[in-house]
Amino acid sequence: MTNRLRPTAIVLSAFMLATCIANAASAQVENTVLSLPADGLQFLPYYVAQDAHLFEQEGLAVKSVMLAGVGTTNGVISGAVDFGISNGASLTRAAARGQKLLAIAIMSDRPSWTIVVRKDIADAVKFDPQAPLAARAQILKGRTFGIDSVNSVGHAFLRVVATAGGLDPESANVTPLPPQDALAVFSRKGIDGFVSTPPWTEKVELDGTAVVFASAIAGDPPWLTPFGSGLVLTRPQFCAEHRSICMKMGHAIVNALAYVHDKPKEADAILKKRFSSIDPAVLDHAFLTIEKITARSAVVVETAVSNSDRLNAEAGFMKPEDQLSSYKELFTDEFVR
Repeated sequence: MTNRLRPTAIVLSAFMLATCIANAASAQVENTVLSLPADGLQFLPYYVAQDAHLFEQEGLAVKSVMLAGVGTTNGVISGAVDFGISNGASLTRAAARGQKLLAIAIMSDRPSWTIVVRKDIADAVKFDPQAPLAARAQILKGRTFGIDSVNSVGHAFLRVVATAGGLDPESANVTPLPPQDALAVFSRKGIDGFVSTPPWTEKVELDGTAVVFASAIAGDPPWLTPFGSGLVLTRPQFCAEHRSICMKMGHAIVNALAYVHDKPKEADAILKKRFSSIDPAVLDHAFLTIEKITARSAVVVETAVSNSDRLNAEAGFMKPEDQLSSYKELFTDEFVR
């Protein structure tokens, strides 16, 4: 009788062991909330971390919410969310107001803004896309351009380009428009151009209705690179109190960056699944830009933060004397090593 029962006992023991292991694994999973400022291709590493289950592999369950624009930074400051994906300009502006946040990883270390103008306008003034930036910037005079929101980094970029052309940045007329609305208004000639990121500028460039007259990724102006385009921000005390969550978040971002560069076809497929309403040919073109701006290392460097602060000053969003003397307390590499 003992011999006949032994297999059953073995199966039962194996089941109990598997249950214990599963319960232990479940107990190790930690929950957190992260905010995105918008839905955009530039957040590809985050989408990869979600869709390729990189967060899960680290034992992290991430709930994502969307707090538009600076709402994400404000959400982190208030404690409404644990993490936010934002930029260095928001990080340094908050610090200048005494609201210090901590950047624990960088996803994008190059700016991807492009300013386009309607082709009929460019043709009428015999616009030269190869001319120096100061000459190209003259096309801004007396024209209206769409921006995502007032005081955003895209708005700052437009103002910096205007300044490079010796123009008063206040003379550049702007209209806040979400990207898809900007496309619609642009198509009916309600605006003369707009500033945006992939894939929106690529779309009008590829369909022949627009001409690029300034591109940050092409070096307009050259001091903008490196730049804290996609920083993972949190409150310093959050990582002090929840170090394991910050470690898991940082490691997942490290793996996501490697995934984008090592598995571009798979990453492109994730992008197409997320943005299925956009022409795949446009997404293929945009992916080349996204891959370029995706950081090779998740380690935040001080130059990326200081250049972000310089953008604030050069755009006139803060006084030069309000720039920080040091940025070392605003970032760490502790969670991505």
